[in-house]
Amino acid sequence: MPTSSASATDAAKTAPSGGVQSLERAFDLLERMADAGGEVGLSELSASSGLPLPTIHRLMRTLVVCGYVRQQPNRRYALGPRLIRLGESASRLLGTWARPYLARLVEETGETANMALLDGDEIVYVAQVPSKHSMRMFTEVGRRVLPHSTGVGKALLAHTPPDEVRALLARTGMPAATEKTITTPEGFLDALEQVRRTGYAVDDNEQEIGVRCLAVSVPNSPTAAAVSISGPAGRVTEAATEKIVPILQEVAQDLSAALASTSAQG
Repeated sequence: MPTSSASATDAAKTAPSGGVQSLERAFDLLERMADAGGEVGLSELSASSGLPLPTIHRLMRTLVVCGYVRQQPNRRYALGPRLIRLGESASRLLGTWARPYLARLVEETGETANMALLDGDEIVYVAQVPSKHSMRMFTEVGRRVLPHSTGVGKALLAHTPPDEVRALLARTGMPAATEKTITTPEGFLDALEQVRRTGYAVDDNEQEIGVRCLAVSVPNSPTAAAVSISGPAGRVTEAATEKIVPILQEVAQDLSAALASTSAQG
């Protein structure tokens, strides 16, 4: 049948990268949906991707059948539940790949090292290597916290447009974990400006009294990620910060290069 033949030919087209064109387009649409907040209309996808509506409709229909996209009652399309399993598995793998770099942070700074991702409106810790000190900070892998009271949250949101940051804070609220927690949008935006200026984020007794955390984002990570060290405020002093931050930044760069290499090999 001509229609089937045409579809098969289209599906087998080779993209300039050497991959399968329809697969590249499908994944591009999924990423555009994620960037748009998880729900879009076909016309929005067509405008942002430059693809014709019939092509987008065919790709979305396939993604719906596979469970990676679902069609809402309002005819818009939303990311589907099957993506959750893929995301959870990928997060665990990302944490596994990061462990050697976190171990290096512990070796060079003496403090507990963490890796965290931005998952929706929350921060989730995906990996940790504990300090060798008897007094050390533990954050459970899998723990979820709100961004406004953490160093990793500041590092991850530092380059997010202010309107989007305000919207996130409006959704989550800004409860005070301690008396040092930032509890106003303006205060948090000022803290993000400081992150952009200095190149690193600080949680100064804001999540837990007696604990300081230093964090930097992992540049060009496939998903928004940050690495941090945390320890007693008596050890993670201003003087210690000057020595620790360059190590954090170097490790984040090395981890970024490793993730890029892994993606290229895949």
